[in-house]
Amino acid sequence: MKLLAKYHSIVDCEIGEGTVVRDYVNLYGCRIGRDCKIAAYVEIQRNVAIGDRCKIEAFAFIPTGVTIEDEVFIGPRVTFTNDLYPKAVGDWDIVPTTVKKGASIGAGAVIVCGVTIGENALVGAGAVVTRDVPPGALVVGNPAHQIERK
Repeated sequence: MKLLAKYHSIVDCEIGEGTVVRDYVNLYGCRIGRDCKIAAYVEIQRNVAIGDRCKIEAFAFIPTGVTIEDEVFIGPRVTFTNDLYPKAVGDWDIVPTTVKKGASIGAGAVIVCGVTIGENALVGAGAVVTRDVPPGALVVGNPAHQIERK
């Protein structure tokens, strides 16, 4: 790991060789693969698994329950959720989410838990993903729906 951060919180993480981590990140209890790029102001929580050669842009939030495979792009301000019915008091019901190899998620997208984003799929900027995204598909909008790739 190449730590290019003066201000950070990295606790109990497994971070692969060649991965670059920038300032103001919160990483705890996660596994990040080799040759990834983690931008500033990213939070990656406990038990998240991120594959090799991924790029996680600034202000992304990746909570417990998310698995990201190899060569995935997560744009700036992408937010994943991990409970369909969150509450301030009581236990959380973690609902797993998977992003398959080569997928890209555009800036500001929200990924509601329990979905799988297929291999090489593209989620447009600002989309709200509430259902599975097929491999190679392009989805946009709120709720996200598939359109033809140009």
